[in-house]
Amino acid sequence: MAETIHKLVIIGSGPAGWTAAIYAARANLDPVVVVGVPKQDPGPVLPGGQLMLTTEVENYPGFPEGVAGPEMMMKFQAQAERFGTEILGEDITRCEFVPGGPHTLHTSEGRAIRAHAVIIATGATANWIGLESEMRLARAGGGVSACAVCDGALPFFRNQPLAVVGGGDTAMEEATYLTKFASTVHVIHRRDTLRASKVMQERLLSKPNARVEWNKAVVDCLSEGEVGKNEKLRAVVLEDTVTGERSELRVKGLFVAIGHTPSTKFLRGTALEFDDKGYISLATRHSHTNIDGVFAAGDVADSEYRQAVTAAGMGCAAALDAERWLGRKGLA
Repeated sequence: MAETIHKLVIIGSGPAGWTAAIYAARANLDPVVVVGVPKQDPGPVLPGGQLMLTTEVENYPGFPEGVAGPEMMMKFQAQAERFGTEILGEDITRCEFVPGGPHTLHTSEGRAIRAHAVIIATGATANWIGLESEMRLARAGGGVSACAVCDGALPFFRNQPLAVVGGGDTAMEEATYLTKFASTVHVIHRRDTLRASKVMQERLLSKPNARVEWNKAVVDCLSEGEVGKNEKLRAVVLEDTVTGERSELRVKGLFVAIGHTPSTKFLRGTALEFDDKGYISLATRHSHTNIDGVFAAGDVADSEYRQAVTAAGMGCAAALDAERWLGRKGLA
């Protein structure tokens, strides 16, 4: 029996992966989407990506009343399945890329999947503090988030005291954004100086409702309401990194801005090229990687925007690029 070699395998099941699958399936490429399996790393990593931790998405076009992140991903998946996308609920643990293909992808269940073209859309995971209370509230939509641009404008956070953890440019950008909506924005930093550029620091500190909590670390999140149902953040417990003294800071939202880690561990040992932040390097204005027949889309290749709509656009581009590449090879 001849070995099955798929035209296209898509690794990842966030907005980039599902959009790529929709376009590829409609182009009769019979795509296979490897969606992954849930894990803790230390925060939750779920099939569907970071939107699985977002209770309300208000900035994605087409949903004027907003939509829950998990519901949105279910709709993406249903649309891809409608056109015949095959779904595999496993992880890819190792890749053997051959310029021009076929490529071999090894799964967590011991399978070896062969594909002429591969789209990598595994995203990037937010770096969390690692507290049990933090992760519980993040999963429940209880006021803990890793994306101020995604969640900060929600009615729940407006005119409320909010906190941002971090001291780099991302934290300054997130905090500055939140000053538009919050009564007060507290930037919590474990040192006595910020790591962010002077321009970003000055932009934040010029806001009358911005405060910096120096030499402080968040060691717990305190909530009100019933656990698992309507539980909401009411305060964070701060520990002074110099004296060890603890105090409570009353806030309705905690935004963790201590960076993201691209989900590329399974790509170690391959010839793929990465940028200085660890994200997959792409050709200018294209989804092509440095390996012929291997493409990337979404947050795994985007350290700048990390939005659902930009990831979906990159997924579209990757599918179109893969279709054209397969066509030139006489495989589409």
